[in-house]
Parts: sequence; structure tokens; C-alpha cells
Amino acid sequence: MSNVAKAEGKLGVLVVGLGAVSSTFMTGVLMARKGLAKPVGSMTQYDKIRVGQGEEAKYLPYNEIVSIADLKDIVFGAWDVYPANAYESAINCEVLKEKDIEPVKDELVKIVPMKAAFDHNYAARLDGDNVKDAKDRWDMMEQIREDIRRFKAENGCARIVVLWAASTEVYVPVNEKIHYHLADLEAAMKADDKEHIAPSMCYAYAALKEGAPFIMGAPNTTVDIPAMWELAEQTKMPIAGKDFKTGQTLVKSGFAPIIGTRCLGLSGWFSTNILGNRDGLVLDEPANFRTKEVSKLSTLESILVPENQPDLYTNYYHKVRINYYPPRNDNKEGWDNIDIFGWMGYPMQIKINFLCRDSILAAPLCLDLVLLSDLAARAGRFGTQRFLSFFLKSPMHDYTKNEVPVNHLFQQYVMLKNAIREMGGYPADEAID
Repeated sequence: MSNVAKAEGKLGVLVVGLGAVSSTFMTGVLMARKGLAKPVGSMTQYDKIRVGQGEEAKYLPYNEIVSIADLKDIVFGAWDVYPANAYESAINCEVLKEKDIEPVKDELVKIVPMKAAFDHNYAARLDGDNVKDAKDRWDMMEQIREDIRRFKAENGCARIVVLWAASTEVYVPVNEKIHYHLADLEAAMKADDKEHIAPSMCYAYAALKEGAPFIMGAPNTTVDIPAMWELAEQTKMPIAGKDFKTGQTLVKSGFAPIIGTRCLGLSGWFSTNILGNRDGLVLDEPANFRTKEVSKLSTLESILVPENQPDLYTNYYHKVRINYYPPRNDNKEGWDNIDIFGWMGYPMQIKINFLCRDSILAAPLCLDLVLLSDLAARAGRFGTQRFLSFFLKSPMHDYTKNEVPVNHLFQQYVMLKNAIREMGGYPADEAID
């Protein structure tokens, strides 16, 4: 049987960023727990996993295998550079219809964002003034810790999870002298090294120090550095990241295995997107797009590996583009042109046009990542949670040991199921082939 601590008491969910994704996530959870909406797309609410084999096999929802926090026990808080509350944000972002927001208006209005730890150099397109006045990065982090403590006490929360659902920061290359050892990272924070210490690192450090799992939902360099792994081990807290796997990369991680499994060749894969929300605005800045590009490019290379099949995957061309297009707002569109070849090298093409809603796809990921990170913490799992790769575009991995991330969607699903089985006291009985 499972020896995981039960999910008792309130679970505080503190979200960095109160924009389209966060307000859609919060509104959906509040509506679902009133029975006014369905949490479609959420694995923790809908998926069933087989436990046992043969005559003993049963297909059970997650909460019958392990103890998962109930939606009614979630309390939301947030930080944002803009002072609009969750209701105002949900209305302004125009993702959801008013009729799907109004029934929970009273609850949303009470979710007022705390001042954000923000550096304009990391997101030049944002100009909000609901920002902390911090004398250095260390002070910035300490103020976040105080926010977490105060929120937990004022809301009577038993546990906290911190989720980054804010914009993509400018690209921060990993620097061995600063990002490899916790002592060096702390020294850089105290020295106010703004070049190497992103605001997101201050949130992650604060969360872990306060005993809260941290989830990175953007492609930022944050918890995917050895210094943060050291801190997660020290505090015995789970970390997960990075970048929500919503539209195009979800398609890529599911479709590339078709090409690989069928032993077809690949000449090139061109992906382009149009997006008009705040995320699109921030990504229109080249330095911020670079962060996203690294994340989106990494998916294919670990699924269709040239070394494994040199006849099929040597020298294929992979290009990713994101274009800011305000009229489309949150309804992004992804085009994929895939040039493949088959028998005797004859060329063929595949075209995919995915007209998706960014926040509608991201909201259930937020819910699952929060609930499963809380579960991992109660199960005593700390450090990088590889089983959460299923939900993330650029899964964290130990690159210092040349570990290759698993990007193959169906292999990721096996990892997820096996972890749930193990935490539920059942054997992990599927192999990742």
C-alpha cells in the first residue's frame, strides 16, 4: 500500500503572473468545484491508470491510487507587475466568455496580486508598476519568502506550491562559475549580479527555502541549474520544468514518434506560430524569443536521433518561428511543414495546422503540475521530477552527466504512470522502450 502522506488541509497555489494562463486556470478550478464547468484536459481529473496485471488488473483514476488534493482545498494567490485582480485579468484577457467568469466573480476579485519581483531588462515589453522595491537580488528573494509565509498564515494553508506562469525571460546561458554550486549562486544574489541571476531564480530559491515545490512553466533558465538541484536536495523539495507543453510541441512530441516508429526518413521540419497575447508580445523581443527557441528546438533532436538511424535522420533541417500577431490574441495558430522520405528515398510531405487556444491548453497542465508536485512532496520525492516531463516542452535533465531528456510523448506517459503506481504502492510495471 501507499505510504504517501494524505492530502489534508488547504493547498496554497501561488502563481507568478496573473495573465491569460493563470486567470483561465483559476477561473476553471473555481467553476469546476461549483459543478459549473468540466476540467477537460486534466490528467489528474480524468485519466485512469492500470494497476496490477492479468486477472488483478484494474483501471483507476489517480485519486484512487494516491492521495491527491481536492479542488475544494485549493487557495489561490499570485504576483504580477500589473495590479489587476484575477477577475479583472480574466475579463481583460478575453480568453473566457463573461458567462463563464461571472459565477465565480466574488472569489476571483479577492485574488489580488502581490507586488512582483521584476527586472525590466528581463522582459522589456512589460511596463507594469506593481513591482517590489528591492535593493539587490538577495533582498528580492527575501521579500518573496515573506510573501509566501504571510499568504500561508493568512489563509491557513497546510502546504504551498509555487508555479511560474509569467512571461518568458531573456535567455540566460548557464555559467559554471555561478550556476553550478549553491554557494556561488547565493554569493551572486548577495552581490546583486543582475546578469546571471534572473528574477525567476529568486522566486524558485524563495519557494524551496519555504518548503514549497517549484514549477517552471516558461523556458527560463531557473531550476535547471546544478545550484538549484543542490538546494532542492537540501530542502527535500520537488522541482519541475520547463515550459508548458501546450500546442505545437505537444503535436511534435506525439507525431515525431510516428515517423520514427514507422522508420520513415526526415529531411526537414519547419514550425511557425502566430500569437497575440502578452506572451506573444514578450516573445516578439529577440532576446526573449531565444529562450523559447532553445526550448522548442530541443524536442525533435532527442526523438529522431541521427546516431541511432543515420540513413533516416542525418542532416535534417529544423526551424522554429513565433510571430506576434495581436488580432489573434490568445487563439494561437501553429503551422508545421514536415518533409519526409520513404521507400528508395522518394519524398513526401505532411502539413499540420493547429488552431488552438493557448490558455485553454495550459490551464489543465497547471492543475496537474500543481497537484502532482504536491503529491511528490508528500511522497518524499525531491529534486527534478522527471515523471512530469509529459506536461513540459523542454524536460529538465542532468546535462552535467550527458543525460538525454525524454521528449517522446508516449515514453513520457509511461514515466508518469510508473511514478503514480510506485507512489500508490504498486510495482512500476511498464518499460520505456
